[in-house]
Amino acid sequence: MKIGIIGATGHVGSHLLKAALAQNHEVTAIVRSPEKLTVAVPVLKKDLFDLTTADLSPFDVVIDAFNAPRGKEEMHKSSLIHLATILSGTPVWLIVVGGASSLYLNQEKTKRLLDTIPETSPIHPTASNMAQSLAALKEVPDVTWTYVSPAANFIYDAPYTGKYQINEDVLVKDEAGKSEVSMADYAQGVMDLIENPQKNIHISIAGNSENY
Repeated sequence: MKIGIIGATGHVGSHLLKAALAQNHEVTAIVRSPEKLTVAVPVLKKDLFDLTTADLSPFDVVIDAFNAPRGKEEMHKSSLIHLATILSGTPVWLIVVGGASSLYLNQEKTKRLLDTIPETSPIHPTASNMAQSLAALKEVPDVTWTYVSPAANFIYDAPYTGKYQINEDVLVKDEAGKSEVSMADYAQGVMDLIENPQKNIHISIAGNSENY
């Protein structure tokens, strides 16, 4: 499988790169600063907003692990609209590293995690814009996508455990009442998703907090 990873030098992106290489996929890092890469892989050095349909058409899958800088949280939405627009009408599958804010808190899907975050909270701009990005993605016609939310607590430096589950768009908590997943487990979950596709859908990947 030919996979392009946008933001492959970031926290989540680096885990995704490692997991994809371990599965023997043909991986290209789509980054602005290739000198930050710790493994030797083909590189497309380009800003996300400068990417074109021609740049991404060679891939079977493009994973968007872009993370908007603080103070520019609206880029979560604008970047995803750009990617979805240039991939519209192509067979390329866009997998988005999403946020937990858009996950529902009940099976009736009447309340989202975002609804519990005060507007005065420092995480609200990111949470709100990531939720808006999912809504905007759904409005772009003729694009194949999967929006993959992590658990509420997304842990960078926790080890890979292999104890994770792919779920629907409802927040999952473990027996201790915690919603957590390591980025390493999340990345492997995304690889599992590529092997067993779920397309044009919002899903989540959660782990077991006892492991972290």
